[in-house]
Amino acid sequence: MKNIVIFGAGLSASTMIRYLLEVGKKENWVVTITSRSIEKAKEKIGNYSNGIPETYELGDDKKLEELVAKADVVVSMLPAKYHPVVARACLKHNKHLFTTSYVSPEMRALDAEAKAKGLLFLNECGVDPGIDHMSAMKKINEIRAKGGTIIGFMSNTGGLIAPEYDNNPWNYKFTWNPRNVVLAGQAGGRFLWRGEYKYIPYHKLFERIEETEVLNYGKFEIYANRDSLNYISVYGLEGIQTIFRGTFRRPGYCEAWNKFVQLGVTDDSYEIENPEKLTYRSFINAFLPYRPSLSVEDNFCQYLNINRESGLFKKFEWLGIFEDRPIPSGCKTPAQVLQALLEEKWKLGPNDLDMIVMQHTFDYKLNGQLRRELSSMVVIGRNTTDTAMAITVGMPLAIAIEMFLKGKIQATGVKIPVTPDLYEPILAGMKDWGVEFIDEEVPYRD
Repeated sequence: MKNIVIFGAGLSASTMIRYLLEVGKKENWVVTITSRSIEKAKEKIGNYSNGIPETYELGDDKKLEELVAKADVVVSMLPAKYHPVVARACLKHNKHLFTTSYVSPEMRALDAEAKAKGLLFLNECGVDPGIDHMSAMKKINEIRAKGGTIIGFMSNTGGLIAPEYDNNPWNYKFTWNPRNVVLAGQAGGRFLWRGEYKYIPYHKLFERIEETEVLNYGKFEIYANRDSLNYISVYGLEGIQTIFRGTFRRPGYCEAWNKFVQLGVTDDSYEIENPEKLTYRSFINAFLPYRPSLSVEDNFCQYLNINRESGLFKKFEWLGIFEDRPIPSGCKTPAQVLQALLEEKWKLGPNDLDMIVMQHTFDYKLNGQLRRELSSMVVIGRNTTDTAMAITVGMPLAIAIEMFLKGKIQATGVKIPVTPDLYEPILAGMKDWGVEFIDEEVPYRD
């Protein structure tokens, strides 16, 4: 009997949990689900007799050790900063670890010890990072196999609302952790473009955008996603002229979000004074110049150079940032106040479906010619449990865990799925979940 222990039972873990419970019935696997709330853990397990609910609070090292000790495989769906904590417990108890998050320096530093103990710590096996790596490496290797030389690679992904349910002026709803959306981009962007290194600081990130179209889903805008340069070595693209990873939003989103950035209300580094006395209106006014002769709305527009009759202003008005409603208790930083408001307005409706959009662009030389290929994927959620986000984040990891427990993965150390032994079977398994890429050759343009 094998025991899978899953830390974290959020929305993006739902499809993975049910899949492992279902497969586990046939394979004699026990799946332990942990959550702060025992009721939530029980809810995720449902009627499966091979599921065990457990409570776990972040920072409870004793309970962490106890749960890891009884596992064969540990899955961390906790906030990223806790993965190294879980990883060290796995090293102590000789357990394998699976996550969907980026490999941090702290995690990378555990590689040698994990290898020495014959342990696999598989990371970046979700959607972005995850499916992006796997689908990109598959195509890169196919181009190389026919004699091509990659000179440019661009990869963009976005978690959005499906077109039929896109009914607010921001063309956006939360399909994953709201906090991550509010804090997105604060590390800025680094990439290589036509042989030149480019750096975009946070306060300029949402101004430096590109536009594209994806299949028949219309137009999208793109902002740079963190550090693309790391992936030159990961993908074996030394000598490449362009490498860029970005995030998709619908047109108009970045211009509006940039106003919040410039205003400073996405800052999470300090606590505001007397938040219990603030309304949303007084909160926004606190970030504007002192101009008592102007209304908050006019002061906002003048300070941020917005036409009050424009669609841009309508976005802010629709959010309710000028309303004299008290901000919820517990909000202490500017980012937390903004998040509380957005969670009200950008919440998925009871029947809404979400959408994951991904597109790679490959520029390469073949037989003396410059060529460009697009590889695009769109996944629409099935329902409010099997969302596109839950499917694409959780199922690559679930398939990897199944493969590992059936003896089909032999790798050890800190890994990401960029080798054929990992990406081929995972991508094949994802086809049953609607994850397929459509390839198009388009004219090359410099």
